[in-house]
Amino acid sequence: MGILIPLILIAISCLIIGKSATSFTTASNYLGRNLSKGVKGATINAIASSMPELLTTLFFLFYLNDIDGFSGGIGITAGSATFNIMIIPALVFIVVLMKNKKISISKKTLIRDSIFLFVTEVVFINIISRQTIFWWHGLIFILLYLAYIMYMFLPIFGNNSNFPKTQRGISKFYNPDKNSSSSLRNLLLLNLDKLIIGKRTINSTSGWWVIIVSTLVMSIGSFFLVQATDWLGKDIYQVPLLGEFHGLGIPLIFVAVILSAAASSLPDTVISVLDARKGYYDDAISNALGSNIFDISFAIGLPLLFYTLLFNPIEMNSETIRIGSEIWAFLFIITLCAFLIFFIGKHFNRKKVIMLIGFYILFMLFVIGKSYDLEIVNKLSQILLRIVEIIKF
Repeated sequence: MGILIPLILIAISCLIIGKSATSFTTASNYLGRNLSKGVKGATINAIASSMPELLTTLFFLFYLNDIDGFSGGIGITAGSATFNIMIIPALVFIVVLMKNKKISISKKTLIRDSIFLFVTEVVFINIISRQTIFWWHGLIFILLYLAYIMYMFLPIFGNNSNFPKTQRGISKFYNPDKNSSSSLRNLLLLNLDKLIIGKRTINSTSGWWVIIVSTLVMSIGSFFLVQATDWLGKDIYQVPLLGEFHGLGIPLIFVAVILSAAASSLPDTVISVLDARKGYYDDAISNALGSNIFDISFAIGLPLLFYTLLFNPIEMNSETIRIGSEIWAFLFIITLCAFLIFFIGKHFNRKKVIMLIGFYILFMLFVIGKSYDLEIVNKLSQILLRIVEIIKF
């Protein structure tokens, strides 16, 4: 029963996050309708699908208000990044395979996103391996993401000329529900886009309102996710009106990596799979990679900046530094492996899918083994810590 309550709460949070993210995506797709393939996936879609990571990191820091809170943010970002780069491309290929088609990804898109992702991961490892984290560390993360956006949008970088006007019919973004007049039904089902737009045609004003309301509702689901994660990690936790229960009694970062990260990656998965079904393969893959860049830089950087400005610098304890460094060193290695898989050969195939899923399982086994202090995993940890020393400036 002690584990069941948080799991139920995680399931509820998945439902809320998934439904609100779907409405968020409807609006963001319309607002970003003129962007070219690959760019739209890496920016509009990535931001839309990564809002849960940003919101959960905010709640981890400001609600838990301790070092465990920050470790939860580190964990959910690492787990989500691994899920995005391994599982989502695999699912995209499976969708394409069902249509008996081959998938080919733009090398230019892969090179662009891989460079920024590797730089972001290296900076992240350097910052989380420090004893004290200051406000300007958060600012560095934000500036990294702004540089990524500027590279794709500003004419000075030579990419703006590659943006053809790709606006499709409005019906591609939102179909007015002419048969439904029940606002209560849409509210209960969390059909937020139908609730706000209704029978009208979507426009910029209604699109922004959908984004605002969806973000607020998503915040509720993100709060539930943080609370459930916190309960699962504790030895004993207190539920209002129900009393005390026993959790798993393991560090919060491990629960965040495995369960919370998968829950927060649901919108990324849905958006990429939908894009793959429509044939927008560059958007489907760049959404996953762009989401990682957003998660690691902005979704961590913004909460970190606010928290350290409002309160004090974050003093990291040795255990959090060690565990966080090991997890992110492992993530760095499998990110490198993932890009090698993407670049080798002209097309995606079953072998590549099996390899990606295998790396994800390997990462999960490492995290589980680490949480139970298995000897074989601890030996691997020593190698990972050496890698961190090499990466550090």
